[in-house]
Amino acid sequence: MWPFKRKEEKRSSGSGYTAEIMAAREAYISGRSGIGQLTATVQSCVSLWEGGLSLADVKGTDVLDRRTLALTARALALRGEAVFLIRDRLVPCSDWDLKTRDSEPFAYRVSVSEAGGGRTETALAGEVLHFRIGSDVTAPYFGSAPLKRSQLTAGLLQAVETALAEVYDNAPLASQIVPFPEAPQTDLEALARGFRGKRGKVLIRESVNVSAAGGPGPVTDWKSNDLTPDLSKAMTRETLNAARDAIYLAFGVLPGLANAATTGPMVREAQRHVAQWQLQPIAAIMAEECTSKLGGSVTIDTLRPLQAFDAGGRARAITAIVGALAQAKEAGLDPVQAMEMVDWGNEHV
Repeated sequence: MWPFKRKEEKRSSGSGYTAEIMAAREAYISGRSGIGQLTATVQSCVSLWEGGLSLADVKGTDVLDRRTLALTARALALRGEAVFLIRDRLVPCSDWDLKTRDSEPFAYRVSVSEAGGGRTETALAGEVLHFRIGSDVTAPYFGSAPLKRSQLTAGLLQAVETALAEVYDNAPLASQIVPFPEAPQTDLEALARGFRGKRGKVLIRESVNVSAAGGPGPVTDWKSNDLTPDLSKAMTRETLNAARDAIYLAFGVLPGLANAATTGPMVREAQRHVAQWQLQPIAAIMAEECTSKLGGSVTIDTLRPLQAFDAGGRARAITAIVGALAQAKEAGLDPVQAMEMVDWGNEHV
């Protein structure tokens, strides 16, 4: 009987997209209708996670290759957790359920996607790597994605971008209504040909105002009325920017990184922020899971690779470090103690 009896079940190719899986995605992904992940803002953040984690320095195991790290980063960003079967390599799982004891998983039933089919098998916790972020004390064996934890903002971003897309799809942008005077000499065909090839559309209608016999036409004639919606009254730009900035922060990305006016120093600071306050804590959690399951000490470092490009910053940092150590030595302070005072261990020396 599961989980004590191992069995393997063959399933059809559509197994990963059953009604149950589609319903589960509502809880896994983002926003109130689950399509917040379709925005470029979210995908930009996910790409940063993918790139940053895939470049990490991994020591103590060979199974965490670049591809696996990238898969893990995307799964954590969009689902809040990632599960891999431990075989001669790590096998990614598309779906899973688990049994727990003392709030710790001890057995899994996982689904593995295959081209043209899929399979389900059971495994003990020691045979599975289960990375998760955003866990809650009520269910510490599950993770939650950043968008799941900020559903209101994700829903706002989705609503604004959807509304804008509908406006540009359906609204009569750059279209006009032009009233013309009631006069026999007006050549409507020639008038219509003059607008041909112009962007937008022009509707020419007969004036509702009738001029007096022999008198001038109404002053409103030939004055166009623009039909383009005035989105400024809805504060669309401000709302969209605020929603985007909030989503960036939910993923640990400084909003200034996406600002067109951002310069080099801000870009470097934003990259350091992502590496230090978002990716490195995740890497530490992953390293603990790997250490407990793979039988050796595993370390994952995202800081060095993501700052390796900043040669000038590293040069300034080493100059400051050497100068500080020299001053510490002159003051009679042991250099090792000086490094410990600033929380720099041997791994940083």
